[in-house]
Amino acid sequence: MQLLVNIDHVATLRNARGEGYPDPVEAAEICENAGAAGVVFHLRGDRRHIRDDDVYRLKKSVQGILDFEMAATDEMITICREIEPELCTLVPEGREELTTEGGLNMKTVFEDYKNRVFPAFKDTDIKLSLFLDPNPTDIELAHELGTHAIELHTGTFANAPDEESRQKELDRLKKGAELIHDAGMIVNAGHGLNLDNLPILIREVPHLHDISIGHALISKALYLGLEKTVKEYIRIMNA
Repeated sequence: MQLLVNIDHVATLRNARGEGYPDPVEAAEICENAGAAGVVFHLRGDRRHIRDDDVYRLKKSVQGILDFEMAATDEMITICREIEPELCTLVPEGREELTTEGGLNMKTVFEDYKNRVFPAFKDTDIKLSLFLDPNPTDIELAHELGTHAIELHTGTFANAPDEESRQKELDRLKKGAELIHDAGMIVNAGHGLNLDNLPILIREVPHLHDISIGHALISKALYLGLEKTVKEYIRIMNA
């Protein structure tokens, strides 16, 4: 199990003033030096946080895993192929959303992914991951496509209003992780995770490999510092 730090909101803070800092590439270096296995970024169509120049600089700087989150548009596929990250995580993207609000609907995207998206990466070494809710049908269709990994959407668990709802979602995540693992795919997870709920996820959900954490980690770093915060997340994951 390893930590990938999503640095999108370092760029959000920079863009609020447009003065060039804080620099997401510098943040990525601190995260890796503190023990993170790599960095996640989401280059959105509207460029609301990470921008194209950041992506090229991250490619040069990041020593560990570089996970390029993106919608499966022709524009993003072209950029991703040029950057050649180790991992590309395909996510749904809505213009009005504050953040990614749920997993891909595989029934809706399956034919497009089969005929256009996955073939576009066949001549590369880029591993493809799909961001999914823990639905058996979605997982089965992802396996049929030949995806390398599935990142389970943990936002419903993280935002559950009560213990009963949280446990129900944990059960779904556990079953989803078992299905993914049994099918020979990598089990990743992310969205809404923080220092309080991460230990619960780790205890209940098996086979976790990469755990992506962004907003909560960057927010806590305002008080504790980025290096110390990354180390605290790693301590929890190693406990």
